[in-house]
Amino acid sequence: QVQLVESGGGLVQAGDSLRLSCLASARTFSTYAMGWFRQAPGKEREFIATLLWNSRNTYYADSVKGRFTISRDNAKNMVYLQMNGLKPEDTAVYYCAASLTIYSSASAYYTDRAYDYWGQGTQVTVSS
Repeated sequence: QVQLVESGGGLVQAGDSLRLSCLASARTFSTYAMGWFRQAPGKEREFIATLLWNSRNTYYADSVKGRFTISRDNAKNMVYLQMNGLKPEDTAVYYCAASLTIYSSASAYYTDRAYDYWGQGTQVTVSS
């Protein structure tokens, strides 16, 4: 069983930055693909970013590309989401997720079905 705990959310103004953190309890954390998703009120959960186990391959949703950066520190069992240039439409609950499975296609990680464990979420609110 893997536990994921997100932190770093809050209320910011448009144009500000935030860094979300996710602490994983897994002993083999470095072998997991990690992802960030978000869910806004009344909307489905959507993919934001993923970082594969090799820490070299990263993928982003078009809506955040160029503004958000996913990274990980395997020595600390941490994954981060640096969010710059925040917009009101980025307001959502942000979730960290871990995948045990190695898929042949990176696009598999764009869906929440690929992930085995989820954090409880952290709220990000961006005011205009």
